[in-house]
Amino acid sequence: MTDFSDRERAFESQFAREEEMAFRITARRNRLVGTWAAGLMGLTAEETDAYAKAVVQADFEEAGDEDVIRKLLGDLVGAGVDMDDGRVRSALHDATVEARRQLLESQ
Repeated sequence: MTDFSDRERAFESQFAREEEMAFRITARRNRLVGTWAAGLMGLTAEETDAYAKAVVQADFEEAGDEDVIRKLLGDLVGAGVDMDDGRVRSALHDATVEARRQLLESQ
């Protein structure tokens, strides 16, 4: 019986680590894509930092990426940047890859 309990705890522990890593990747991705968007909008260093944090916060509005995409696209178009949904999604994908790389290297 202890073998089963040990296996169950190991699976639970692995699941928790994977969920934490997924959360960290998403948060870092949002920060990276927020920095990218801030650069396109011509924000200062302080404004870029605040904007990147706002993008991270926007991800807590609803499940999935649509809340982040909506924020980025709305802010970029509002700032007069020629942007479309496809480019934002592509930037989000690229930022995901980079965030995963950065976190794996830091371990």
